[in-house]
Amino acid sequence: MTVILDPQRNRGRLSGQVYETVKTRLLDGEYAAGAKLSVEAIRTEFGVSKQPVMEALRLLAADGLVEILPQVGCVVMRYSLQEVDDFFEIFAAFEGAIAGAAAERRTDADLIVLEAASRRIERISAEPDPRARSSEYRLENRAFHEEVHRIVNSRIMTDASRRMWDLSDLLINTTGRELPLSYVAGERHAEHEAILDAIRQGDGRVARNLMEEHIRATPRLVRDGAPRPSV
Repeated sequence: MTVILDPQRNRGRLSGQVYETVKTRLLDGEYAAGAKLSVEAIRTEFGVSKQPVMEALRLLAADGLVEILPQVGCVVMRYSLQEVDDFFEIFAAFEGAIAGAAAERRTDADLIVLEAASRRIERISAEPDPRARSSEYRLENRAFHEEVHRIVNSRIMTDASRRMWDLSDLLINTTGRELPLSYVAGERHAEHEAILDAIRQGDGRVARNLMEEHIRATPRLVRDGAPRPSV
């Protein structure tokens, strides 16, 4: 499908639109680790010159989502299983600290919003299409964790978390079996509910521990099933 962009908009705007669209595809697992992204194909699809595409790919490279290689081009980043383990160990501690702080700072109004986010995730398991279920879960999962961040109200932590969540989604959806999130929506929802209950009870220690366990278990999603082939 061709994406039509307004040719009258400036180059920065065009590269931003290309960046957001390609990034969403990366995080949804539409490209396997190591897959090559064709500048010409993207340029043709979006109806833009080469420059906005290159700017978008450089931004994605800075995010750690793709790699630009001399004489090769742009490829989706491939991380070793050890790097995956190391990342989620660090990420678990980061998100655990935030959940612990949220339990101590939450208000009744915060709980209403967080509970609504959890209910939206619960409904996803009824979606019959695996690709739609995976994509919807990824977005609503991010929304749930963003609400936990919002309770803490720390711009420094929120800004740092965005890139970490992007990398988490890439690792989950490009390294192991195809669409792994479509298989675990119910299981992960139960973990969210336990975290939510700890935040509701104002128990920072339990909230921290449960969140750490929730994130630390993620590499299992990466390892389930055979690795996806590069294309």
